Amino acid sequence: MSVISTQVISVSTLLKNKELSIPHFQRPYKWSVKNVVQLLEDIDRFKFQPSYRIGTIIVHYDDDGNYNIVDGQQRTLTLCLIIKAIYATRDDLSKSLKKEISEIIQHLFDPRFNSEISKQHIRENYLEIKRRVRSMSEDLIKFLLNSCKVTYLVIDGISEAFQFFDSQNSRGKELDPHDLLKAYHLREIQFSLDENHQTDLSILVHTWESLESKELAGLFANFLYRVRGWSKGDSSRHFTKSDVNLFKGINLDKVEDYPYVKMYQIVKLSLEQNTNDKKRIEFPFQLDQTIINGKYFFEMVSHYKNVFDDIKGIPDKLTLEARDILETLNNYEGKERTGDRYVRMLFDCALLYYVDKFGEHNISAAVCKIFIWAYSIRLTYQSLQLASIDNYVIRDVNIFKKIRESIFENELMKIDLPVVQANRSKGTDKIMDLFKKMNYA
Repeated sequence: MSVISTQVISVSTLLKNKELSIPHFQRPYKWSVKNVVQLLEDIDRFKFQPSYRIGTIIVHYDDDGNYNIVDGQQRTLTLCLIIKAIYATRDDLSKSLKKEISEIIQHLFDPRFNSEISKQHIRENYLEIKRRVRSMSEDLIKFLLNSCKVTYLVIDGISEAFQFFDSQNSRGKELDPHDLLKAYHLREIQFSLDENHQTDLSILVHTWESLESKELAGLFANFLYRVRGWSKGDSSRHFTKSDVNLFKGINLDKVEDYPYVKMYQIVKLSLEQNTNDKKRIEFPFQLDQTIINGKYFFEMVSHYKNVFDDIKGIPDKLTLEARDILETLNNYEGKERTGDRYVRMLFDCALLYYVDKFGEHNISAAVCKIFIWAYSIRLTYQSLQLASIDNYVIRDVNIFKKIRESIFENELMKIDLPVVQANRSKGTDKIMDLFKKMNYA
């Protein structure tokens, strides 16, 4: 068993540990001022109780003697900020309390952050904490240091540490699904890299964190998750923590010798042998392929972020008819309504999946076909919800499944789509005009 110890310790004991550290696989510090205020108010509310349990801290004890925080990073860093703020602003405290706080400061661990997101939240939260601790009574500060407790779990096996991490956060509300995936896939590579490749790990983390959290969440929830689900005929409405297994796959260094794995191993070997080429060859990612764990997962996410951005430059290569479609979609009257945004997401998903498989071959015809398919439901219904879009894909004409099964791009163009009889949606007259012009109304 890899569990070294389980203790209930005070905040003071927790923080007096210079060996605490924030590992690469942790997400940025994202607690907002609202989270900080809530913690301070909770402490104040329970100050008349014998003690107050403020959470669980799970750490992984590594071979270098470091205690890497696996779960509880946000709360631990906030407690550090509180102690630092008290030390910096409260010259009026009793001699004994000053001594106690000084001892904590001397042994406080000193985390470093490259993420601008972390730095921004640290600055904002520290200023808010400094304002609030000015009025903290000595009794409340003593209660915080000695009567506020955490469950402190030390584990020396990285697999067990991540099992705790996954189980804790699958039930909690702090981590987004993509944060859980980041931790999982960094685990897959963290301890297989030697010192010479630690820089590669840092680059992967930096690239991931350079993307805004909302941007990452949108990439997964609106596109990667739905394309993978819809292409298999599965309902794909909301990407939640229960769906993260869809983006967990195989580790090419550990997987059994299955025949289907061999093609991925051949590609991996080829890439490793061509590292000195001036033009680096990328892994040939496909949206519906088996997920390759570790660094290829991060490269996949970066790849599809670039593919999605590149689609915005396609209009220059389109026919007049296809350009007219995109121009209309970007400017028609009702485009900002909820239902219309869902339909645009549907159109973008299908176009992304097409480009992912066939590139820009016959792209203008694909834009036209996908437009008619996606916006038929917009003209047919007065009101649209996400459930309507999801049902349309999996119960009516599933263009994603057609793309998945097609060998050549012209197979998509052979799909028969019904003519729209009347426009039942306000604010979409320009869409209806295009349908009439294309003989679909």
